[in-house]
Amino acid sequence: MGLDFGTVTVGVAVSDPLGFTAQGIETINYVEHKKNLMFERLTDLIEKYQVQAIVVGLPKDLIGTESERAVASRAFAKSLRRRYRLPVDLWDERLTTMAAERILIEADVSRKKRKKVIDKEAAVLILQSYLDKKRLEQKRDE
Repeated sequence: MGLDFGTVTVGVAVSDPLGFTAQGIETINYVEHKKNLMFERLTDLIEKYQVQAIVVGLPKDLIGTESERAVASRAFAKSLRRRYRLPVDLWDERLTTMAAERILIEADVSRKKRKKVIDKEAAVLILQSYLDKKRLEQKRDE
């Protein structure tokens, strides 16, 4: 499962059972629904998709410095580890939101609709890049 943890929402993506492709599932608005309900929804999704590991986007600036959001993402990852007892990796998410925005613009998605799905699309990009790197490492080790 890939998660893009923002200040108001969490974008959610999952991979196929073989770990080849990432698909966007939903965007959870945790301010509107409170954090405990966000965790309840994540629990449902983890069970439904039989999640074995979680990847959380780690926001960094262009030179690799971690921001205040990175501190929040690290704390979120820590709470996920404690709550679900699953491996949780942090993944450099530099430029994923901008790339997601570009993809949605090219798909001619309206500005209003983009705002609703941008975090889900960013979660897809985070998870897909993570899966691609893992697959490359596995091939190299063979």
